[in-house]
Amino acid sequence: MNIVIEKNPSSRRLSDLGVMSWPKWSCQPGKYALVFEERETCYLVKGKVKVYLKGSSEFVEFGAGDLVTIPKGLSCTWDVSLFIDKHYKFDPPTSP
Repeated sequence: MNIVIEKNPSSRRLSDLGVMSWPKWSCQPGKYALVFEERETCYLVKGKVKVYLKGSSEFVEFGAGDLVTIPKGLSCTWDVSLFIDKHYKFDPPTSP
């Protein structure tokens, strides 16, 4: 699935990345079909989610305290079990 999860990164790592200055996004528990048009890096402040690749029963689970990189082009369903509050950033689009 190529989702990279860094469990409990250090405060220095988060500071070096500028995570706390990234935009925030939140959602209630539920299922959400998502397509990632660009690579996203996010840091979960709160919550827990299972991410299912489209058309698959395989999942990756992550939650509060995890720094996660989601690849460009991923189609998936987020099954959110605990309210999500996250900081996120997208990689800038590449020019042709």
